[in-house]
Order: sequence, then structure tokens, then C-alpha cells
Amino acid sequence: MTILTYVLAFLVAIGVLVAVHEYGHFWMARRMGIKVLRYSIGFGKVLWSRRGADDCEYAFSAIPLGGYVKLLDEREGPVAPELLGQAYNRKPVWRRILVLLAGPFANFLFAAVAYWILFVVGIPALKPVIGDVIADSPAAQAGLQSGDAIVAVAGEPVSTREGAVLAILDRLMDGAPIELAVRGQEGEGGARTLDLALDGDRRALTEPGALLPGLGFDFWYPTVPTEIGKIVPGSPAARADLSLGDRIVAVDGEPVADFPALVKRVQPSPGKTLRFTIERKGETFDVPIEVESQRDGPRLVGRIGIQPVPNLAVPEDMRALERYGVLPAASRAVTKTWDMSVLTVRMIWNVATGDVSVKNLSGPINIAEYAGFSARQGILSFLSFLAIVSVSLFVLNLLPIPILDGGQVVYQLAELVKGSPLSERAQAVGQQIGILLLLVLMSFAFYNDLSRLFS
Repeated sequence: MTILTYVLAFLVAIGVLVAVHEYGHFWMARRMGIKVLRYSIGFGKVLWSRRGADDCEYAFSAIPLGGYVKLLDEREGPVAPELLGQAYNRKPVWRRILVLLAGPFANFLFAAVAYWILFVVGIPALKPVIGDVIADSPAAQAGLQSGDAIVAVAGEPVSTREGAVLAILDRLMDGAPIELAVRGQEGEGGARTLDLALDGDRRALTEPGALLPGLGFDFWYPTVPTEIGKIVPGSPAARADLSLGDRIVAVDGEPVADFPALVKRVQPSPGKTLRFTIERKGETFDVPIEVESQRDGPRLVGRIGIQPVPNLAVPEDMRALERYGVLPAASRAVTKTWDMSVLTVRMIWNVATGDVSVKNLSGPINIAEYAGFSARQGILSFLSFLAIVSVSLFVLNLLPIPILDGGQVVYQLAELVKGSPLSERAQAVGQQIGILLLLVLMSFAFYNDLSRLFS
């Protein structure tokens, strides 16, 4: 997938979610009798605009990383006497607050609708069945075994890997013991209850990709053999005369057990020459291959141009399908959206208190990468990605930071208590503090993006 595809997926995602957010403000402003002057997707110079029958200018602007709704307001310019009743600043505080809250809640509603579609269609997943367990790890010491299936975390039933991981993370942030109910491979008898004792630094487990290795187990995955199922024409593998059906058994003398292990060995080596041990029709021989450098989104990775045997079967007893009827799916979607919102709030709070690693903050590079990956997986995967980001926008925009919707709500509440608007100086100071806070957050996010990119 080219970097252009990642960029396009990112722009589509941002465009959709910004349009939804700003439409929430737009819709509520109209309902509250406030005149909308402009509805823009993007910031900066207007690239295209059209004036509607409602006398509102609909526009696309140059910087596609946000958007805005411009309302009639005496503080931003003179207002004709006949339009004073439609000015934002002339409306009661409660109406202004509803307009401010409508944007974030439009994102909440979008996420709920997205989850509703996913639950009606059905979300395919894998069951939380344990694969490898690391010796002397918390999981091993608790008695977790390969083949065990997690059926509950802290008494709450789970049926998918995502559900199990989110429940474990929830307990981790609580500082509470991680209590797992598991059922053995044969499924006979009742579930066993295990307590994972964590005596070390819990914060380290919250770093991206560190949770399961830190606990000492991984989930079961089907073994993908290193047999070559496809060779890309003109690739290093083709030039080295590899053939379909060849099996790669080692790289630079280091055995590779499966295809993911082979990928982990080759990807970090763009431009290097590696020695591949090939097994063909009972014979074994070595072939030096110069690993090709290819761009995978923003990253430069090594590839030799082979793919495994396709359509690897996943046993039916390892599959899970979360599907509901139309009405039950609506209830489940709202619950899911709320649960994800609460989790996001707790993650932000724990990052602020230092209990969760700041490495979890993602910037535009990482979001674009996820957008590209999800788009490549199909429309349902991309819709799930949009739902997650929409939940994040719902929560982030409600934070009491002056330049965000939540901060503007605080200004309106202060005016309600004070009996008059805050002074321009007080508002300016608040805006400066808000910009500083956002710059700090963006700096961490960009640093994390670049760290992931260059590591």
C-alpha cells in the first residue's frame, strides 16, 4: 500500500468525522434560532464555496485537519439591526451551551450508529484462547496454560480477545488484581479462577504492545508455515530463483518457525543481504538474497517479495461472531460507545496522573497509518476505526480547555454565575493557556509518532 493510500484514508476519515462534528453545531444553532454564516470543512483559505438557499456559505478550506461553523456574533463584527435576534451573543446561555455540546454529541451519535451497523452485520473475531505462556511470568505463576480460554475478567463475561484485553486494561488502571476465569482446552468441568499478581511497575504494562508480553502470555494464532505460496515477479525472491512450495527454514542460520517469525527477521533489514536456508523436495541449500527496501505507509521496511500459502483455515471453535438483531444491536451499540468513552476518559486521566504511559498518545502519522491499515481490511474495519476515533473526538472536545468546546462551555457557565460575560483579557489568557496545553499534547503525540516511525 502506497503512502498516498494512507494519506487518502486519513483525509477521508478526518473529513467525515469533522463534517459530522461541525454539522452537530450547525444543526443545533439553526434550532436555537442562531444564524449560521459559514459551514467549513478545513481551516485557512477557502478553496471552494457555495451559498445555499438558507444564505449560509458552505465551504472547503485549505487545511483539512479540522473545520468550523461561523455564527453571527456582534463580537466579531457589526450586525444589521434586523438580525440582532439571530446573533449568538444575544441568545440565553443555555442555548449557547446546547450549540457547543452538539458537536461532540454528534460524534457520540456517529460512533453509536457505526457500532449499530457493525453489530447488525456481525463483527467477526477470535475467541480469547491462550497460546504461548512464558515461564516464570505472572501468567505462568497464576497457573494459566496454553489452550485455556478466558471466559470472564473480574467476574464480567468476555467472549472475544478485544473484550478480554479491554477488561484486563481496565483492572490494570484500577490498580486492582487481575482475576481471570478460564476454562481448560477440553472444556470439561467448571471454570478455574486465577489471580495474576503484578508486583512490578504497572505503568510499564500500559505502553503500546507491552500488556500481554508483560503478563506473560499471548493469544492463540494459527501457525502460518514458511512455505512460499506466491512470488512477486521481479522481486529479490524471483531473482534468486525461489520456487512455489519452497520452505524457508532459517535466516542467517537462525531457524524461523513460521511466517510471522520470518517477517520479523526480514522487515528490519532493508538493503541488507541475508542468507536464507531453503528446503526443496527434501533437499536443503542456502541462498543469499539482498532484501529490498519498500515503503509501507510512513515506514521503510525490508521485503523479498514472497507471500505464504493463502486461505489459512481458522478452526470454527476459535471463531466468535458478535451479531445482534436490529433493536438489540441499537442498545448494544449505545452501551459500547459509552464504555469506550469512559475508557478514553480514564486513559486520559491516568496519562495525566502518570499511571498510564504517555506513549499511548497518537498523532496524525500514527492515525494515518491505522486509517490505511483499516481501509485495506475493508469497509467494516474502516467503519470500526471511524467509530473509535469519533469516540476520541467526543471525549477530547469536552475537555475544559478554552479553545475546545468544553472550555467554551466553562466560559458560558462562568458568565451564568457572574451575571455578565468574562472580560476579553480573561478569555484571551484562557485561550493562551489552552493553546499551550494543546501544543504540549501535540508535542508528545508527534514525538511518539516519530519514535514509532524510526524504531
